[in-house]
Amino acid sequence: MAVLPAENVTFPASVPIAVIGGGACGLVAALAASDAGGEVIVFERDAIPSGSTALSSGLIPAAGTRFQRDAGIDDSPRRFEADIQAKAKNRADPAIAQSVAQTIGPTIEWLAEKHHLPFTVVTGFLYPGHSCERMHAHPERTGRALIDGLRAAVERAGIDIVTGALVADLYARADGTVAGLAIERPDGTKDTIGCEALVLACSGFGGNSTLVRRYIPEMGSALYFGHTGNRGDALSWGEALGAATRDLTAYQGHGSVAHPHGILISWALTTEGGFQVNIHGRRFSDESGGYSEQSVVVLNQPGGTAWNIYDERLHQFGLDFPDYRDAVAASAVRRAGSALELAAVTGLPADALMAAFEQVAACQRGVRDDEFGRDFSTKPPLIAPFYAIKVTGALFHTQGGLVIDTAARVLKSDGTPLPNLFAGGGAACGVSGPTVDGYLSGNGLLTAVALGRWAGESAAKLCKGPL
Repeated sequence: MAVLPAENVTFPASVPIAVIGGGACGLVAALAASDAGGEVIVFERDAIPSGSTALSSGLIPAAGTRFQRDAGIDDSPRRFEADIQAKAKNRADPAIAQSVAQTIGPTIEWLAEKHHLPFTVVTGFLYPGHSCERMHAHPERTGRALIDGLRAAVERAGIDIVTGALVADLYARADGTVAGLAIERPDGTKDTIGCEALVLACSGFGGNSTLVRRYIPEMGSALYFGHTGNRGDALSWGEALGAATRDLTAYQGHGSVAHPHGILISWALTTEGGFQVNIHGRRFSDESGGYSEQSVVVLNQPGGTAWNIYDERLHQFGLDFPDYRDAVAASAVRRAGSALELAAVTGLPADALMAAFEQVAACQRGVRDDEFGRDFSTKPPLIAPFYAIKVTGALFHTQGGLVIDTAARVLKSDGTPLPNLFAGGGAACGVSGPTVDGYLSGNGLLTAVALGRWAGESAAKLCKGPL
């Protein structure tokens, strides 16, 4: 994956706007570019566009939408921005954080009204770090449903998606202008295609173990739950062109992936009253924090695993999520009539597990303080039958990347933009700051969708004249 000199290279075919990557960011960028009057083609390495989006829960946080108003939820972009910065400890780029908070709501409504994507607001609980209910999802509540809806919208718009097209190299002029790209097909054939503007929507570097060990060594041996194509191509090309990078140590992890089944288990089962124990049957943390930072906490336990413990109420709640139903079907979920029986079916030490139940119950009644600082008093007590799932921590996707401005233009180290290069999603630096605990639930799809729209619109404007 190199940047080659464009001088003396001829391109048999060309397109005004090329988008690399067919995940949420790339497909939203294509729709935005087309709506702005641009001619665009998406190049996707896989046979069917999916990306990390298809592996996600498909939840997009947005503030001030008509979907929230219909649900009686009072929210605002300013409140959302404050939540983003509070989670990131005010280390997210202020201009980017403010702009994504302001533009994601109108973007959700644009996708719904112009491109007929259905959205509902997930209600009934708050995701960690959010001060109100603002997660927007396809009614099926899966990333696969979201990406399928976006792909259908792109097809209705008459936008070409070239699949089985691995972008191997870029061609650039001496001033950093990208003149075209080289693609390789599964049968070994190669093509070169010229472009006037290029959008990098090919995500981060979670699938590149060398880069993961370099920038986030604590996840070097963790389960990778993202798309294997996330090899850091955008990062490599951007750096070769002189782009600045930021927060390469940032990432989204998850502390609740069923082991060894590899099925994502909603963190709400834990934050709504459940708890986690290690293989010794003991609690080890305040589970009410974010699921991203919990990935490291779980991996630091003996064997790198934990057990999620909860009750019938939360089991029924979990059945609203397709991933949880998959876990039930895969026999990942254990059920028992009492804490003692749950110890038997999980193999956990009975005395320690029963003590954990008693401690949580006492905290819920308000007769003792939790040793880890969690407030259980706002949740109903756990009532038998009880349930358990063995889980591990996992790396989902990286959050650092190429530095961009609020037009999604990729910036050089001196702050000036590269002539015709744009980035979004995992290819760009997001709004999570430099560490795992800065990730606010939904930040991945937030920046995929919001920055994808910026990039598509800006690329179309560039093709009409200087920005």
